[in-house]
Amino acid sequence: MIDNYRHWYENIPFALLGYRTTVRTSTRATPYLLVYGTEAILPTEVEIPSLRVIQEAELSNAEWVKNRYEQLMLIDEKRMNVVCHGQLYQNRMVRAFNKKVKPRQFKPGQLVLKRIFPHQNEAKEKFSPNWQGPYMVH
Repeated sequence: MIDNYRHWYENIPFALLGYRTTVRTSTRATPYLLVYGTEAILPTEVEIPSLRVIQEAELSNAEWVKNRYEQLMLIDEKRMNVVCHGQLYQNRMVRAFNKKVKPRQFKPGQLVLKRIFPHQNEAKEKFSPNWQGPYMVH
């Protein structure tokens, strides 16, 4: 581990490996699995072989190609499962958000304020107002 902040760039490959091999909550899969159709072999598994590495090493080339082809055929199914799970996850997030929203009923003649969001053109400076108005409801 490097304690000097000047050598932060030397840790980028390790950070990327961690990011690509971590299971995401929204998809229940790793980005590596979705791209390549198989789980990544970690560098420690090469030094100290796991059962998965040993089994692949003992296969002949024809058997390995056949297994790899079968994995690639299943990748579409895995991706469809991820899409379905992602939609369910988004629905859960929408329900959680909608629980916090307070419905408002506006009547004609009532005065209201309009919120200015940071990405709008009206938001010019740090200390500019957050609201526009008042406006009358018709």
